[in-house]
Amino acid sequence: MEFIPIVPGEVRMYTCGPTVYNYAHIGNYRAYIFEDLLRRFLKWRGFRVTQIMNVTDVDDKIIKASNERGVSIDEYTAPFKKAFFDDLDTLRIERAEEYPDATAHIPEMVALVETLLEKDHAYRADDGSIYYRITSFPRYGGLSHMNLAELKAGARVNADEYEKDQVSDFALWKAWDADDGNVYWETALGKGRPGWHIECSAMSMKYLGTTFDIHTGGVDNIFPHHENEIAQSEAATGEPFARFWLHCEHLIVDGRKMSKSLGNFHTLQDLIEQGHAPVAIRYLLLATHYRQQLNFTMAGLDAAKGAIERLRDCDQRLSEIEGDGGDADAEFDTVVAGAREAFGEQLDNDLNISGALGVLFEFVREANIRMKGGALVPVAAREGRSFLADADRLLDVLRPDAPAVDAAKIEALIAERAEARASKNWKRADEIRDEFERMGVILEDTPAGTRWKQKV
Repeated sequence: MEFIPIVPGEVRMYTCGPTVYNYAHIGNYRAYIFEDLLRRFLKWRGFRVTQIMNVTDVDDKIIKASNERGVSIDEYTAPFKKAFFDDLDTLRIERAEEYPDATAHIPEMVALVETLLEKDHAYRADDGSIYYRITSFPRYGGLSHMNLAELKAGARVNADEYEKDQVSDFALWKAWDADDGNVYWETALGKGRPGWHIECSAMSMKYLGTTFDIHTGGVDNIFPHHENEIAQSEAATGEPFARFWLHCEHLIVDGRKMSKSLGNFHTLQDLIEQGHAPVAIRYLLLATHYRQQLNFTMAGLDAAKGAIERLRDCDQRLSEIEGDGGDADAEFDTVVAGAREAFGEQLDNDLNISGALGVLFEFVREANIRMKGGALVPVAAREGRSFLADADRLLDVLRPDAPAVDAAKIEALIAERAEARASKNWKRADEIRDEFERMGVILEDTPAGTRWKQKV
């Protein structure tokens, strides 16, 4: 299906963000990096993107945990919010235009529930809670292809998260009870708090309008969360909600579902503390098509590191072909132009990053062959680097994780090392080698002299 936005040249996109109950894990970041690639690609193709990502800072789990600790939900969620945004920066995920907190949008949720009550899509239960009547919305189940034949009229589910076999009326507003402790709002709906599903409808429509272009999330969001969003939003407005739905598949670890009990549960900080480079984690989470299940392994992280090194090495070698002389290389220009076109075509096809990376590494192979044979003139090398930089607007893996090192200092140390080796001062040569190791710098002795690069 061809993507055509509602407003030419503009894309409005909503992404389901974190529930700040705990630290996010790498499965969560698989979804956020897929959405980052989507955002960057749309911009790469010339669209102006407005992306909204919610932060769920009130739900069943948060209330239970904050009450057990005897702190407010703001106090409880604060460290997890900070960690989430720190992790976004560590993984080079571009910031969305807005990150609305659920707790800051209670009036919008109340207004939406009131509309659903007025239109008879919702009803109040005996305890004061308000539920969505799914039989009032004939299209319910259209996204998830649910079979509603066995639906029990009037059956209700009060939990924010529930299983697929619980096709029931769901809570829009939960009346306060003792288990909620001090978590409640006094509103026209009564004393209570919102259900999880109403949050995203209220916030997405506030910032993007009643109908917007793209809604994304993980496959686990399809039912019940996204199905419920569609039902309550379209019932309230009478208009389509999101025009395109993109869901990324699950991440598994070493072929098994990620679980603390299996010892294969990883947060980003866990992996960094084990010595893995954030940029390699980004690459591994990025490199599999979003509709395919991703098997996360330590061997995969090593392969990601190797892939990044190939890209950086090619870029560095191209940068060393300096000068203004030489005629244009028509043959290599054709290689670059073909790679540019094929790279974009792969991503145009449902964001096929696997195919796009295949094009990119075929280009690297061709460039390396030509450089090895001394066949690349400076003007051609600059064209090659331009393509790599253009592709990296999406990948964002060429720049090093670590702060840029002092190039002049490194060159001076390389010269001192050469002098120490020439004079057989092996002690000083070893000291300089150790200093390079601490700096994260790798030396390569080549016929043209010593080259250096930062480690991935």
